[in-house]
Order: sequence, then C-alpha cells, then structure tokens
Amino acid sequence: MRRSASALSLSLPLALLLTLAAAAPAAEPGRGEDLDVRASDGVVLRATYWSPGKPGPGVLLLHMCNSDRTAWTGLGRLLAAKGIHALALDYRGYGESGGERSDDPEARRREREKWPGDVDAAFAALRARTGARSPTFGAAGGSCGVHQAVQLASRHPEVRTLVLLAGDTNAEGEDFLADNPWLPVFAAAARDDHGEVVWTRWVQGFSANPANRFAEYADGGHGTEIFRVHADLEPAIAGWFEEHLIARPVERPAAGSPAAAPRPGPSAEIRDSLLRPGGVAAARARHAAKAEGTSAPRPPEGVVNLLGYQQLQDDEPAAAIELFELNVELYPDSANVYDSLADAYLAAGRRDDALSTAREALARLPADPAQDDPREEAIRGAAQAKVDQLTKPAE
Repeated sequence: MRRSASALSLSLPLALLLTLAAAAPAAEPGRGEDLDVRASDGVVLRATYWSPGKPGPGVLLLHMCNSDRTAWTGLGRLLAAKGIHALALDYRGYGESGGERSDDPEARRREREKWPGDVDAAFAALRARTGARSPTFGAAGGSCGVHQAVQLASRHPEVRTLVLLAGDTNAEGEDFLADNPWLPVFAAAARDDHGEVVWTRWVQGFSANPANRFAEYADGGHGTEIFRVHADLEPAIAGWFEEHLIARPVERPAAGSPAAAPRPGPSAEIRDSLLRPGGVAAARARHAAKAEGTSAPRPPEGVVNLLGYQQLQDDEPAAAIELFELNVELYPDSANVYDSLADAYLAAGRRDDALSTAREALARLPADPAQDDPREEAIRGAAQAKVDQLTKPAE
C-alpha cells in the first residue's frame, strides 16, 4: 500500500507565453490579485498573485489535495514584502478552477495526469509577471504538492530551491534530487501527522546539499495546516526564499562541472544499498547498532514495502522476505508489515509462517498507530483472506 505520485511533462507553446506576458497587469504591492490561467486544453484555472511592485524572482505555491490556493495567502503576502513575486494555483478540479470533479478514482487519476501541464501554465503566468530579465524561481508544495514542486524543478532549470511540506515524490523525483545536489531543500512536517516526519525527511534525504534545513514540529497537523499552529513557519519559509533567491542567490552549475555532478544523499544511498546483495543485512545491522540522536534517515515503511513487492513481482520471494522482515524490525507496531510478510511467506510456500504472520497482522490492528487510516480495512481484509485460505479444510 505504497502512496503513489504521477508525473506528466507537458510543454507550453511560445504563443501562450507571449500572450501571458502581454496581458500581465501591475498589481498593488503585497495585495493578492485573483487571475485566470488558461491550460493547454482550454480549461480555466484560478490563481492568486502577489506582487512586490518591482522586478524580482518568483515562487510558485502548490497546495495540498485536501486544500486549495488560499492556504498560501499568508506566505504570499510575506514573499511580496520581501521583493518576491508569488503565485498560488488551484489545481484543476479544486477550489475555483475548472475541470472535472468526481468521486470516481479513475476519473480523478485522469484529471491529475493533466496537473503538470497546468502547473507549467501557472509557472508561465508567474514568469510573465516578474519583470526580471532573467528571473529565477523557487517552488513550495504541501502534501501532493510536494511531488508537483519537485517535478516542476526537474522540468525548469530556473527553479533554484524547493520547500516541501509533508509529502513525497516518485522514483524519478527522488533521482532528480540526488542528481542535483546544488539545489537546496527546506522541508517541514509535524509528528502528529501519521508518519509524515519520516516520509518528508526521507524525500529531503535524496539531496546532499549542505544548506538543507528540516523544521520538525511536535504538532500542527498536515502540511500547510502547521501555519495555523506555529506562527514561525511562514516567516521561516519566506526567509529561506529571500536567502536563496535574493541575498545569496543559488547558481545552477554548468553542465559537466564538478559542482553539477550527481551526489546522492543519505536516502538514495540507503535505497540503493537495500537492493544490493547483502544490503538488507547491512541495514539490519545499522538499525541494531544505531547511536542515540542519529540524524540518518531510516527507510520509511512504505519504501521497504514497495521494494519488497517489486521483488515478489520479479519472482524473488526470498529477497522479498528479507525486505519484509527488515520492515518488521523497523516498524514492529505496524499491522501492515506483518500482512506483507505473510504474502511473501505464502509466495515462498511457507504456509505455516504465512498463517501465523497473517494472524499477527490482525492482532496488531487494534493498537496500530495508523488504525484510523483508511488502510485499516484493506489490511484487515487482506490478512483475513490469507487466514481463511490457509485454514480452509482440504477438499
């Protein structure tokens, strides 16, 4: 049950960029201006733009999937006050933007496949309003907006820094961060947000930039919800963008230079090591001997889970068992890790082990920290199905 993120790269025609540039009105400094952004298929997207009243860098703000662009209002004002143009977009199907609104998962998936092109349209609208001859940019994303922000940076070399709040990305996004160590990343999450501190640290850990910063809060909820609880986070983010876009602007190194060479961060090293022979044993040894207060990220449960099921798909049940047993050691309170291990035991023909482990998954569910998660019933159903299968009398 790995969380997924999808990306679709779409380019904007030159004519659209020129139209946006010609239609860019001057906004009152610091005051949000609502505007329409037309997507490549004609859908009208709604956005809010904050102008500093002078040429400068820009920041694109990408909201969570349980929110809309208004979550960025306070930060947009702070950025404009620091001389940074800011634009917050409502994704299609959200807020005041056009697009299909549906409870059907397949319909939602089809709409989300169009988001990267919509984000590019918003980026073009922001670029047209900066007034700078060669503008540079930052991007901030919350939850599902984290993936959109990372993918925007991968498509547009003018993006020089990222702010990621409680979210993840896909393998391509992880590789982008590992391959571009010059790009600094600010990340934040709260400990009361269902494991998002672990996930967000994991994503940031693919970057090896020494300037990276992580803000961890005891509470505050999910992503931009933290703004309502901790008044320091928005000013910290605004200060981050001011530092990396104005005070000491990040320069993208020339291709082929030593500074441009890929330099995987700790998360990339851990992910890659797990897939090498002996990698799981080494990870178990690190976990057993870890020092108090270590800042090295451990692989999130979902990452190890995903790698394990990939091994099952490749008909490598022994390798999958290794990964799932590691997950049991790392996350012993999770019901899901036992259910996944039971799948691997069953694939390997170890029926007694599969039965006892499936029963353990059911026993762990009442005390599972994620018991209120929508996954609970799915885990219960999967584990019970294995128990029923393995205890069915022979015919």
